[in-house]
Amino acid sequence: MSKERKIKVIVAKPGLDGHDRGAKVIARGLRDAGMEVIYTGIHQSPEDILNSIIQEDPDAVLLSILSGAHNALCPKIMEKLKENNINDILIAVGGIIPEEDKEFLEKQGLKGFHGPGTNIKTIVNFVKNNLKR
Repeated sequence: MSKERKIKVIVAKPGLDGHDRGAKVIARGLRDAGMEVIYTGIHQSPEDILNSIIQEDPDAVLLSILSGAHNALCPKIMEKLKENNINDILIAVGGIIPEEDKEFLEKQGLKGFHGPGTNIKTIVNFVKNNLKR
């Protein structure tokens, strides 16, 4: 009997936002839920995130952005993925995302928005229920 492969998730902090406590809490919660988690650290460029995705081949990428640069960074990341024909992974964003920006981000291909205070179980269930595999 083969053991099912763990869900693999990258947690990334794009841009100049240096506050990563929430991202680390999310990474730990996903790990505690049985997922394989790669936390890339702070100050990741869209290219850095793309390279991590190419190297790690995750099922999901959770972006954590508190700087307000989501409308600039998320489209760049999605463009890099499209340029590299990567369209089979879940890309979600957490942080402080105003309601009026969510439709724009959804059109870019992002799914799921989890702000500060979101229960870890909610995020775990979101990942499990929205994978593209």
